[in-house]
Parts: sequence; C-alpha cells; structure tokens
Amino acid sequence: MKRPMQTAAHMRVNIGARWVVCFCCVIFLFYASTLLAHEVRPAYLEMRQTANDTYDVLWKVPGAGDDLRLAIYVELPSKCAKLSAPRGVFAAGAYTERWSVKCGGGLAGGEIHIIGLTATMTDVLVRLERLEGTTQIARLQPSNPSLIVEAAPSRLEVVRTYLLLGVEHILSGVDHLLFILGLLLLVRGVGRLVKTVSAFTIAHSVTLSLAALGFVHVPPPPVEAVIALSIVFVACEVLRSYDASAAAKPSLAERQPWLVAFSFGLLHGLGFASGLSEAGLPPDHIPLALALFSVGVEIGHFGFIAAVFTSIALGRRAIRRLRSSPLRPQHLAVLRVLPAYAIGGVAMFWLIERIAAFRGV
Repeated sequence: MKRPMQTAAHMRVNIGARWVVCFCCVIFLFYASTLLAHEVRPAYLEMRQTANDTYDVLWKVPGAGDDLRLAIYVELPSKCAKLSAPRGVFAAGAYTERWSVKCGGGLAGGEIHIIGLTATMTDVLVRLERLEGTTQIARLQPSNPSLIVEAAPSRLEVVRTYLLLGVEHILSGVDHLLFILGLLLLVRGVGRLVKTVSAFTIAHSVTLSLAALGFVHVPPPPVEAVIALSIVFVACEVLRSYDASAAAKPSLAERQPWLVAFSFGLLHGLGFASGLSEAGLPPDHIPLALALFSVGVEIGHFGFIAAVFTSIALGRRAIRRLRSSPLRPQHLAVLRVLPAYAIGGVAMFWLIERIAAFRGV
C-alpha cells in the first residue's frame, strides 16, 4: 500500500521538528568535551562531634590516578586547631584523610571553605553530625565553595541537596541525555514514552542503590564504554525504524522499548554509582540520599523531555509561517536520518575514546 503524498505544509512541519533535534545534537557535539569534563564523583567532608568542642574529620577526594588526587583542601574556621595529624591513604580510586580538631565554642556560625574548588569541575558533599543527633547537609560547588555552619540545621536542606544533585547529574550527563534523545526519536506515543523513560529511571536507581550499598562493584572505565555503546545501539535502532524494508518486522526495541531502556538503564546507573559510593556516604544516610537522588533524576528526565517537545512545537510553529517552497524529497530524507547519525557519531567517538583510555592506548 502506497503512502499518501505529504502536503507542502506537512513537509515543512516535519522539517521543523527534525531541525530542532538536529540543533540539539549539534549543541551536544560542540559541548561534549566540556560537559564530560565534569567530575561526577563528588568529594566528601564529614565532621562528627565527639564532645562540646571536638570533632572527628573525614575528608575523601576523588583520585586522579594511581597516586594522584584532586588538589582541593579543607579550610576550617580559624578557631579550630588540629588535635592529631591527618592520616591519608589511597583506596578504591579515592584519597581519604582522617584527623581530629578542637573548635572553641563549637562550629556554629563558623565558615568551612574548600581551597582550590573554584579551579575544578567537581562538587563537595558536606555532612556535619552533632552530639544531640541533628545533622546539617550541604553541597558545595566551584561557584559556592564555602559553607556557614548553622546553629539549628533545616531538615529541608537534606531534601534540597540530594534532589538538586539528581537533577544536575542527569542534566550535566550528556551521554544520558543523548540516550534519552534517541528514545524520543524511537518511541511513538506519549504513554509509551513515559513508560520507557520511567523504566530507564527505575533501572538507573536499582544499580545505583546496589553499588552505593556495596553489593555491586564494577570498574568505571568499562562501564563508560558500554554506556557509549548503548547510545550507538539506540541510534542504529532509530535508523532501522526508518527503513521501509524493515517495517514489516519491527525489532525488540520498537516493540518493547521499555525493556531495552530498562536493560541499558542498569548500565547507566553504574556510571554514577561508583562515584556516589566512593564519596563515602555513611550507611545510615544512604537510603534517604538514594531516594531523593532518584526523584531528582526523574525530574531532570522529564524536564529535558519537556524542553525538547517545547522546542519542537516552537519550531513547527515557525515553519508553518514560512511561505517558501518545501524542500525536495531527497533533502527531507537527509534531514530525517541526520539526528540519528549525529547521535550515533558522537557516541561512537566516545566509545573509541573510552576503550583507548581503558586499554591505556
């Protein structure tokens, strides 16, 4: 059965949607190196109050090699003096120091500053535990490397910290977003899309939880390579869905996209799980952190999808207003497959780069 001829207006609308997706892919390609430079493993500072004015300090910094670490250091309030010399050790891809301090009158109102953080692209999770059982949680960034210790910490600060960490993780993870963008091109229907993206988030949360709790440990380099491979796979499936000769025999990715998203979501979850577990979060705090982080990831997913759909709608509206003649069918065909090739090309570059780094080439 022959497909009906497309009208000029319909062809222009399709062109508008494709151009929006193409533009997103070009932006991803242009900023890929910058976005991937973000260190997804946060540093971790923990201070446990042991007496009225004494604290045990744990400082964990991501490693930058076998015996190298990020050049960031803790600066406590001037009223704090060390009671013991820091004891440092490299383990599990991170550098960990422990020491004790005495702060006259306590830490309330004092400023904790992370020296060198402004010159990095990483974050620092700070946890302060008091004798009475209250806890203050904060997240420091290069744009905000200092923290004022609160006298009465707010419980909402914990929620805010890990929610934002989840949202910013997914929005700064260009490989995750390219995978989602590929799903947008592959999945038809809002209901199926919501189901597919939710399956990806659930799987992401499962492996994140297992790794953060210590049940699963996979070295990051091979995981990152397989994540790139998953994006190449989705790009190939998109191109296959455009192939008229394959229309009569849809693949598993077209029939059950949620199953493919769930399978690869397990791998994508490992991409951040190692960093979160290496941050050194205390076991009694991990369940809350994981729950809030997963909610933040889901918010980031659908925020990104909403932004793409909004851009497509605006692009279609602009194209409808054009009075010029439509592009020729061969030009339309190129625009149709260009987003999938752009996504697959970027992912293949990452795959080769990550395999080379893994093998030490």
